[in-house]
Amino acid sequence: MTTAAPTSQSERIITLDVLRGIAILGILLMNIPSFSLSGVVGSNPSVLNEFGTISYYIWYAVDWFFDGTQRALFSLLFGAGIVLFISRQEKKSNGLEPADYFFRRQLWLMFFSLVDVYILLWNGDILMDYAIYGMMMFVFRNQTPKTLIIAACISILFMTAKENREFFKQKQIFERGEVVAAIDTTVTKLTSKQKNDLEEMTSFKKRMTTESRLKRMKEEHEKVRGNYESVYEYRTGKYIENIVEYTYFSVWDVLTFMLLGMAFFKLGIVTGSAPMKVYWWLCIGGLGIGLTLSYFRIQFRIDNQFDWFKYIKNVPFSFYELSRVPRALGILGLIMLLYKSNWFNGIFSLFRPVGQMAFTNYLTQSLICSLVFNGFALGLYGHLQRYEVYLIVLGIWIFQIIFCNIWMRYFLYGPFEWVWRSLTYWKRQAFIRAS
Repeated sequence: MTTAAPTSQSERIITLDVLRGIAILGILLMNIPSFSLSGVVGSNPSVLNEFGTISYYIWYAVDWFFDGTQRALFSLLFGAGIVLFISRQEKKSNGLEPADYFFRRQLWLMFFSLVDVYILLWNGDILMDYAIYGMMMFVFRNQTPKTLIIAACISILFMTAKENREFFKQKQIFERGEVVAAIDTTVTKLTSKQKNDLEEMTSFKKRMTTESRLKRMKEEHEKVRGNYESVYEYRTGKYIENIVEYTYFSVWDVLTFMLLGMAFFKLGIVTGSAPMKVYWWLCIGGLGIGLTLSYFRIQFRIDNQFDWFKYIKNVPFSFYELSRVPRALGILGLIMLLYKSNWFNGIFSLFRPVGQMAFTNYLTQSLICSLVFNGFALGLYGHLQRYEVYLIVLGIWIFQIIFCNIWMRYFLYGPFEWVWRSLTYWKRQAFIRAS
């Protein structure tokens, strides 16, 4: 029996590292509004009247093209990594050892999630989802690509159904409230249920007013610009407040792309060995469908003045997930086409070390943003315009690309990758490259 060990440098798959590097940088593009701006401002350029400014066009471009896709791409790569990890362990060890290493790996990831939330104070952490849902993926490891793709399609249907269940529940609240609002209370006395229906609708409408949004923005500023205790209470409280609702929505979201990642790994799509026509179909079909749906999704918001009450009343169907999935696959196809063209080898080579240190980069992004935006450090939360926030993203990207390329010349793994591997195998791993 051979001894189990982590993936050696010679065994690494270059395309996975490159894709992972691009995805981990792209994730910051999507996370930065939550790090730096009030929740009512991050996804809504109308609150601070950004229309016609560079900030508005940046918001539009990011929301139209990138929104949700980088997390999707990273989830897909995580699914591919599950198959890769387990298959290699099964070649190196027998019996229950592969499962033991895998579940230990996932449980330690859960621990690092708690570090991200409760020490680095990132309330948008995704590691807990990957830790839990990754363990669920263990049972799918030996399924055929066809079965995995069918399971992913079923997950998309469930996700769309959940998305619209909540959407139509809110529609019903508004419809019931409007029926009650039309009653002449000088003639008819409202029942307790009718009063409750009316209150639900009016309170929601009130929250959509500019005055209410600005008030909530000011309250968030006070909390996040405070000392460590204030930020801790706000950020961790927000995480706990949203974790049940987010888990309710994210389960099918994450499973969709993990299943696709497992299938795409087995088909050779993410390793670069699939026929070129596959990548062309992904790119043209995915971006064609996804960007078209994304355009209408954004246009509906604009037409309804970013008022969620009006949006829910006037839009017949919610299709965020249906726009996100093809966009993510289209971006995957586009990246792989550029990669396989060999025209951009120099650029892609810069991303490989970033992908090899993806775990370190994810946690480092939380650390840097915590120090830049929270009140106990630089305290820039809410002080920057949207375009200035994305300049910080650019700065972090440049730093991480340079740092990772230097680091990987001297070390076998990123610092957190090394810790994670040592804990997984319960043995100190080699760290420094041989000269």
